[in-house]
Amino acid sequence: MACRHLSSAYRRVVLFSSLLLAASLTILLLYGTGSQSGTEAHPIPREAISPEIAGGGYPVFDKSSFWYQPIPKQVELDDKSEQFSREFARQVKSYFGHIGLNFSSYSSPLYTVGPDVPVVTVALWDCLHKGSKDQKLARDFAAVPIPSYAEPADGTDSEMSIYQPATDVLWEFWRARKVNGNWQACWGGRMSNVSSNPGIWQKPYGVAATGLPFAPGQIRTEELRQGEIRHVLGIAVVDAEEGEYSWPANRSDGWNPRKAPNRLPEGLRLRLDPTLNLDRLDLHPIAKTIAKAAQIYGFVIWDRGGSVALRAENPKRYTMIGLPNPYPSLLGTTPNYKIMERFPWDKMQFLPMNYGKPK
Repeated sequence: MACRHLSSAYRRVVLFSSLLLAASLTILLLYGTGSQSGTEAHPIPREAISPEIAGGGYPVFDKSSFWYQPIPKQVELDDKSEQFSREFARQVKSYFGHIGLNFSSYSSPLYTVGPDVPVVTVALWDCLHKGSKDQKLARDFAAVPIPSYAEPADGTDSEMSIYQPATDVLWEFWRARKVNGNWQACWGGRMSNVSSNPGIWQKPYGVAATGLPFAPGQIRTEELRQGEIRHVLGIAVVDAEEGEYSWPANRSDGWNPRKAPNRLPEGLRLRLDPTLNLDRLDLHPIAKTIAKAAQIYGFVIWDRGGSVALRAENPKRYTMIGLPNPYPSLLGTTPNYKIMERFPWDKMQFLPMNYGKPK
């Protein structure tokens, strides 16, 4: 990794550490330590408390990355935009009748760590019974700064992400687990020089089937508090086209053995019609915040799942260091499955294949 990333990041840590620590102590006095339901609160380690409480500590990719580029209101749409829109609406209706918001399950918790966190080896385990291991990935997982309190997401995918600003490195893990106190993962990736990366994993690494990292496309709690999301959102579909994908994806797990028409290619970009007046819709505040972002930045199809779903920041990022779960105050009395009610999913527009791809 380039030394300039280490030195500049470290200077920022030194300059702001006192201010962030003061903010941390203030919030602890106001809110207490909190805990997960039925779980004893963990002590808050020094290397994690400041970025966690500050609401920051997320990786920021190259400023020119597609993740941060608004879509012009006047833009060419895909020739099949209307057909894709009907297919999208069909999937929403056919699979549970609403868009899912994944929180603790199938949402990768991201743990931001300081430069002094001890490294551990994450061994590869052959969960897919391939009979071999990727040697590069084994080397990439040989020294990972996983904090002692870390836990992967709930659900069978058991995702987990680690980000170390001081070294500008991001790790993603799939099917992460601890066996006899030692970490293992079935797949994932290590991304160096994050701040100059376009926000796309080198093929075939990373957890999502498209090669897109989870961190930039998840909905963060701080964004929901502020009522503004300023990046593209990742979205999973159920039925994706086979053998075809669109940039920024660099691969696909699409499956369409019956050759059904108008299946959605992974990597395809879509947005909510920007002429739609959201103030006329009776939306939950969270749904309205997502709708605004959907008009400006849109979505990218980054994976397949059991339902059409978005990923929100996993609360384990907070609760595992003893902070309160932020979602009860954000959701209010509305059940999770009703947050996206009345969202105008029939007003989606699809951009052309490979939209925004650098020439």
